[in-house]
Amino acid sequence: MQILPALLVLLAQPVAAAAAELLPSAQRLQSQPEQLAPGRCVIYGESGASLAVPEYFVRGRVVAARVVERHLAVCPEAADQRVEQASREEFNRLLLARPCVSSGQYVRDVQQGLVSLRVEQWETPHARRAANAGRLYRGMFIDRHLKEGMEIELEADLLGACEE
Repeated sequence: MQILPALLVLLAQPVAAAAAELLPSAQRLQSQPEQLAPGRCVIYGESGASLAVPEYFVRGRVVAARVVERHLAVCPEAADQRVEQASREEFNRLLLARPCVSSGQYVRDVQQGLVSLRVEQWETPHARRAANAGRLYRGMFIDRHLKEGMEIELEADLLGACEE
């Protein structure tokens, strides 16, 4: 009978479920869902740090937005090269693995906010020096040729509202 009181104490304590960490993209979807509602015009932009308006962009309409649980694994390495030295293919592999972590000690589950958008308009860089600067390069979004009406997926915190 001495086990019964100990068991009751254990059962009375709340079970702390290990909730996955919310990334900024998931926080944005939870706090501002109306900004990323289906049909809303959104823009993803890339540019130099000195430019207030993105020089390169993808503009489109939200198809869907959701929070997903994702396992953060260790980032792929490009044979110990710096990002600037990697080939476009190696850089794309890194982009597709993101978000990822630098070391096995940081591996964990997180919640990420993702937005699917239907592409309407874009402008991408063509200079070789831009090959490893971002997701947009020579008419492509990472490793896919951009086409009007195609769907792409981005983290919610990377998108801004469009002027209609």
